[in-house]
Amino acid sequence: DLNPHKIPAPRRQTPHPASRIPPDRRRRRRRRRRRASSPPASNAQRRGGEAWLRRGGGAGKSPPRMCVAVAVLVAGTVWLCASSAGFMGGPYGGYRVQSMQWKFKDVDVNKLWTTAGSNGWRASSAPRSYWPPPPAETNGYLRVRCNGGLNQQRSAICNAVVAARIMNATLVLPELDTNSFWRDKSGFPGIYDVPHFLKTLKHDVHIVTSLPGIMSKGKTKKLKAHKIVPPRDAPLSWYTTLALEEMKKYGAIYLTPFSHRLAEDIDDPELQRLRCRVNYHALRFKPHIMKISNEIVNKLRSEGHFMSIHLRFEMDMLAFAGCIDIFTPEEQKILIEYREKNFAKKILVYKDRRIIGKCPLTPEEVGLILRAIGFDNSTRIYLASGEIFGGDRFMSPFRAMFPRLDNHSSVGPEKLEENTRGLAGSAVDYMVCLLSDIFMPTYDGPSNFANNIMGHRLYYGFQTTITPNRKALAPIFMDREEGHVTGFEDRVRKVMFNTHFGGPHKRIHPESFYTNSWPECFCHMNPMNPSDQCPSDDPHDVLGGQLQNEEIEDVDLKTTDKI
Repeated sequence: DLNPHKIPAPRRQTPHPASRIPPDRRRRRRRRRRRASSPPASNAQRRGGEAWLRRGGGAGKSPPRMCVAVAVLVAGTVWLCASSAGFMGGPYGGYRVQSMQWKFKDVDVNKLWTTAGSNGWRASSAPRSYWPPPPAETNGYLRVRCNGGLNQQRSAICNAVVAARIMNATLVLPELDTNSFWRDKSGFPGIYDVPHFLKTLKHDVHIVTSLPGIMSKGKTKKLKAHKIVPPRDAPLSWYTTLALEEMKKYGAIYLTPFSHRLAEDIDDPELQRLRCRVNYHALRFKPHIMKISNEIVNKLRSEGHFMSIHLRFEMDMLAFAGCIDIFTPEEQKILIEYREKNFAKKILVYKDRRIIGKCPLTPEEVGLILRAIGFDNSTRIYLASGEIFGGDRFMSPFRAMFPRLDNHSSVGPEKLEENTRGLAGSAVDYMVCLLSDIFMPTYDGPSNFANNIMGHRLYYGFQTTITPNRKALAPIFMDREEGHVTGFEDRVRKVMFNTHFGGPHKRIHPESFYTNSWPECFCHMNPMNPSDQCPSDDPHDVLGGQLQNEEIEDVDLKTTDKI
């Protein structure tokens, strides 16, 4: 019988004389015979074995068995991760490239022009538990000054609404800092649609456009807010204790500066969803900004797909990063002076910064990445950037690879520059990048613009985003600069296709909530977990329904009291 799975019946044998020897003596004999037949161990081997025993390896197992066990465990873990990683929008979004088999030539780059796979998820910032309307009477007024650029201010506005909610405060329309960089005094009413902002958040917080007047000695004076400098990334408890006490004492508080003054990680999904309602629903740009943005998008899309790139190769970011060695002595002097004037003193070494991915990609590196992925010179690209530091010397190699480059000045309507200075110009770039078929940041992390765009595109429907891993790409580019070009494009592709391309994925520190609001601001259409169940499409329907139910209950209660 040749069946390998059949166990043969045991055969009867005459007992061997040795079987009458006690078992412990037999074991000692066998060990002596093995030692006699094996070559003597070297001193190095003995020392290695002794070290292994000191590490606890002698607990009933031999080193070879331990190695085999570890190898099997590692192999099983790798296989499991490779087979299951596709769920959360692995490489290539919904059209995943197998991470264990890099078949770069089989990748259809045209699929990147479509949205990434959603895996059944969709955006939803509507409450999923009881969310009462703000009380008629509040504890006082909250005034904030949002400093920084447009997108830093945008995040601050979201935080201000959350702070007002947890303090039961009336929020005064946030002030936008008119700093020396923007030289823009348009403020909140000049950038955002104020009536839409007030209407969208009416179920969340009370908002007024200015502090009210108070009577003092027969005269009406504006209520003066008590100034407080809030700590960076303050916890919720700071607002509900110290800040609230000051508000009750003075009637109004003024928090300035208000950039990154509320912790991003909040262990309350409903407050995180409130942030999303502010960021993706309430903050709508004014009609003239939306009109200009739509005109640019329609013009770019009239000839097919287009890609937007946030080319963050500007003086302030280069000085901040400390990446100056590639510039001329005169340019280096400018960057050093800017850094000393605007940032904390710190010794930064260019090579050290670059190898850990802290340097912005150069325009040429951006072009090489796109070409390695498979985009050709017919690709239309919209550049969202300020003045490129170093000028045409750095832009020429990029333009040679991708000549169809535009920005809001070259492709916009006539007299566009008059309408797009300062914050308004950044707002136009924001909308064009949001609506583009593909978005590529070249320096995320400290860039609030890139972070907010990536988060908004994720919420907007998993729009494709190409996110270069600068740390993984740095040694590849450094090898190329030293003349080692063999396999360059394959190495770049291996890095670039190992990303989620804008699909749903778990937020891992240091990724910002404003970059990835999954899972708090998303729901599943066929959930395994009931908490992921999708509510109404419109958050106002949910909030309005709750408010209506409360009003009905109040009417019933009053009727019962009369009876």
